Amino acid sequence: MFTLNAFIIIAVVAVILVAKSSTVVPQQSAYVVESLGRYSRTLQAGFHILIPFVERVAYRHSLKEQATDVAEQVCITKDNVQVGIDAVLYMQVLDPHLASYGITNYGFAISQLAQTTLRSEIGKIELDRTFEARSTINANVVAELDKASGSWGVKVMRYEIKNITPPKDVLSAMEKQMRAERENRAVVLTSEGERDAKINQAEGDKQRVIKASEAAKQQQINEAEGQASAILAVATATAEGLRRVGESLSGRGGIDAMQLRLGEEYLRQFGKIAKESTTLIVPGQLSDLASVVAMATSIVRKAPTAQT
Repeated sequence: MFTLNAFIIIAVVAVILVAKSSTVVPQQSAYVVESLGRYSRTLQAGFHILIPFVERVAYRHSLKEQATDVAEQVCITKDNVQVGIDAVLYMQVLDPHLASYGITNYGFAISQLAQTTLRSEIGKIELDRTFEARSTINANVVAELDKASGSWGVKVMRYEIKNITPPKDVLSAMEKQMRAERENRAVVLTSEGERDAKINQAEGDKQRVIKASEAAKQQQINEAEGQASAILAVATATAEGLRRVGESLSGRGGIDAMQLRLGEEYLRQFGKIAKESTTLIVPGQLSDLASVVAMATSIVRKAPTAQT
């Protein structure tokens, strides 16, 4: 009976020892083991057996990237304006041994260092540039944190500013300034639009005047060419008629035909004068039609002699 009880006790003690000495490390985690108070080794993911009463797990670290809120703090810009800024910090443990023994609380230390570095960076720039220089500020803070966190076995991955909150009076002044700038831009754009419209209208008027003058010029040229062609045609026809009249006069019976034509035209014109006027002055030799015809005949007969 005593032997059975002793066996049971030994079995229970063995189970307790195995439970106490064995440990399972989760994925993306690392355990730091101390042997009699001194650093022994770092356990990676998996099942491990520790020496009972000699070794123990002193620190447990997650190797995942961690996000930590950086509390809002008041910073003073280069132009002496107080702004409240909060941010978020991303970091990752790369060396569990240094993270355990390099510093007491690396999360708190990095957060405080981020705040002091941010105050220093904000003090270098003016308020208006704090909004547009966020990426530059973030990069400078990360660079400064890396210099200190390297000896702690921690890598600062990113630092992002969440909010920049100026005082209410400064916000009001900034809103008024932005409103004035928008109104100024609207006025400038309106004036530029009116200027462009006037320029386009003037250019259109200029082109219209040029086209009208070119059309008038072409019209005058066409009219002049038409008049010249008409004059030339009339002259050509007159010359042709005179030539044919001359040929007819020089032919057989031409003089007789001319005398008859002159007599008929003389009588027709005299009759026309008598119809149009109530007062008629009769030439003294009106009845002497033969003398008029004879005079015209003598002129025609002398013409060839003069031309020769």
